[in-house]
Formats: sequence, C-alpha cells, structure tokens
Amino acid sequence: MSISNIPLRIAQISDIHCGELTFQPEMMRSTIERVNRMAPDVVVVAGDLTAAGYEWEFEEAAEWLNALESPMVVIPGNHDSRNVGYIHFRKHFGDRFSRFRRAFDPARGERLRATGFTVVGVDSSDPDINEGHVGRERYPWIREQFDEPDDVKIFAIHHHLVSIPGTGRERNIITDAGDLLALLSRVDIDLVISGHKHVPYFWGLNGILVCNSGTAATKRVRGLTPPSWNEIQVDASTIKVFLHYGDGRRELSVIRSRTTRAMIREAFYLTEDFLTSNPVLTE
Repeated sequence: MSISNIPLRIAQISDIHCGELTFQPEMMRSTIERVNRMAPDVVVVAGDLTAAGYEWEFEEAAEWLNALESPMVVIPGNHDSRNVGYIHFRKHFGDRFSRFRRAFDPARGERLRATGFTVVGVDSSDPDINEGHVGRERYPWIREQFDEPDDVKIFAIHHHLVSIPGTGRERNIITDAGDLLALLSRVDIDLVISGHKHVPYFWGLNGILVCNSGTAATKRVRGLTPPSWNEIQVDASTIKVFLHYGDGRRELSVIRSRTTRAMIREAFYLTEDFLTSNPVLTE
C-alpha cells in the first residue's frame, strides 16, 4: 500500500462526555493542545461526545472540537443518541449522516478521503440503548467506500467489535460483530477505531489492527486505568500506537508489522502502566 504522508498520523479520541460531573475541562484543554501540536493528518472522534444527548452538551462538545485544527471524522456514540440527541448531533456536526441518506436510513455514515488514506465512520448507536448494531443492509455501502486498493483503510465506529479485557461483564459488543468483521477483512481494512469501554486495548485479527481508545477527558474510568487518547502512526512497514495520558505522558503501546499481514499478531506490546492498572491480565 502506498502512503504519500509517511508516517500517516491519526489522533483517536473518544468518550469525552461533556455534561458529566466527571468531565475535566483542563484535561480536555490539554488534549486539544497536544493534538494540535501533533498536527495529525486526521482526527477521529469515536463517539460519546455527551453525557445524555442534550443540546447544551452538544454545544459544549462542538466548542471544544472546533478548536482542533486538523480534518476530523466525528461519529456519535450511545450517549449521544439518548433523548433524541441525534437531532442535536446533526445540527452541531454538519448533518454528517444525511450526506448520503437521511439519518437512520441504512447508509448513515461518513467518508473522508485524502491522499493515501480513507476513513469511513459509521453510526452504531440506537436511541436510548447501550448496545451497538450496524446491520447487513448497510454492508454494501461500507464496501463501496473502500474502493481505492492502495489506500490505508480505516473504519471508525463507537461500539467495540471485540471484547476488551479489564472491563467486567460483556454486555454491549456490536450485535453483528462477526459479520461486520468478515466484511472488513474482505476489503482489507488496516485499522478499526472504536471507543465505548473507556479502556485502551488493541487486538490483531486477520491482519486488522483493532484500536480501542480510553476516555480522553473524564474521570469516568474503570479500576486504575487512567484517562488517555491514542496517537497512531502508519508507514510502509509498521503501525505504531502511542498512548497519551491525561498527566501529559506519551508511551509506545503497540507495534504491528505491515510487511506480512499474516504476521500481525506477533508484535503486540502493552505498556507497563496498563498492565499494572489491570492485574487481572497478568494473574
């Protein structure tokens, strides 16, 4: 795959939850400043911008996110669809999902294409429930968006496609995750970007690197896992993921080989901080 911008740099943030008592304005301000210094090729905001989908929460989220200086793909999460919040999402984020069809029609999604990469974001939320769903009726549209064979292909969705360790009982993985993963594998996706569980974790699956991000700007965390967001670098031979913590630290978390997709499982690293914070993974 050819990449014009080497390395391609992606900032992945999610679950900022404007309106929550646990929202940390200083942490959000630091996140915005650090992302702007990074100057990524694209920022993917993987859902849960709000606490309960109220318009004033979307207004606050839009004010923060409009301070980002790079191109953005913003998708809603389950919290954003509460209280008919998808109406406010469309108002404040450019009616993104009516670009191809009316919101909540089968093809609700967004594509951002630039030189060397394609990002497709899909809304997996349904009003007032925590579970996620995509639906087979939307698969043809997803397949059509990845029509450039040499692009780095990135699929963004709020709900996780693979269970995340250290998050307790699994209740709301994507209901059609198996079929969706099979589709993404067939179109040679490089990266799946998601949020929802507030815990960063990374899986290698059939040549796909599945990147889950933590919460970028709240204290709504699980166990000892600190707030964080992801910096992803892609070049001709590797994919690297760095965790940026709320206290300002940056640590290399994952390295994946791109030279042989079948070897992608063999280069997987977690930071010591993450392992220490989640002893269940090492016991």
